[in-house]
Amino acid sequence: MDVDLDALRGAAGIGVAGNFAGHLEQAGEAADFVSVATEGEAPKGIFPWYVPGASSFLGQFPLASDRIELPRSDAPLNLQIEPEVGVLFDLEAAADGSVASLAPTAIMAFNDCSIRRPGAKKISHKKNWGPASKGVARAAFDVTDLSPGGPTSTFRLASFLRRGDETHPYGVDSPLPGYSYYGDQLIDWIVDRLNHQHGSDDTPLEDVGALLRVDGPPAQLLVGIGATRYTEVGETTFLAPGDEAIVIVYDSLQHTPERVEDAVRRRFEDGIAASVLRQVVVEAT
Repeated sequence: MDVDLDALRGAAGIGVAGNFAGHLEQAGEAADFVSVATEGEAPKGIFPWYVPGASSFLGQFPLASDRIELPRSDAPLNLQIEPEVGVLFDLEAAADGSVASLAPTAIMAFNDCSIRRPGAKKISHKKNWGPASKGVARAAFDVTDLSPGGPTSTFRLASFLRRGDETHPYGVDSPLPGYSYYGDQLIDWIVDRLNHQHGSDDTPLEDVGALLRVDGPPAQLLVGIGATRYTEVGETTFLAPGDEAIVIVYDSLQHTPERVEDAVRRRFEDGIAASVLRQVVVEAT
């Protein structure tokens, strides 16, 4: 299915932190969550990156499908691709404005591009610096069942950095059921966090549910369900003008990881049956 960027202006955007083992440590963010208690392999929490109508920076629409615009800054800023699966949900609200349920409608390649900003008080402060600070593919898979044994059980997530004539895997090619939480377990957890996560001054988390209720709960929610582990290149290489950030969600029954990587190296990623996001890194306009 095609993704309508304009239609997504009405969908709130949130992310899931710590849903893939090892990512927070590689991103240098594990210490931010020392005061956050979780059970077992549960993610650390949720964070907002876009709230339609918000008067703060979160009200800026950050999604683009062709570019990443670097933030305006006099000091060097370290930006990394955060390769994720984006899940579009229909949101049903209860009479009191809380979230009653989330129903998945599509999955797609998503880039939760982030500034590595030590000392940022909240995760959201690293996420939305204006237009084209996030990425979403133009093509998505029509999916209503995210169960680990369901139709997405053979899907995988891959990402690459193309710099000049060289192409490097940026994130570790990973199966979608490899997320710590996936399927109904993840959906139920997100609903719970939207209704019960309040945040505090000693954590990077916020009361996301309250932010969404200010102007009434949105009808749709686009969720980045977590970034994979980085390769060595991904962990140590920050984005520069002219780079291309590539995130791909594909079905391993149709393409092997080797075939996907070969297609990207030959600049033929648009020729595979997948949700492909390719963004050129540009200076701020």
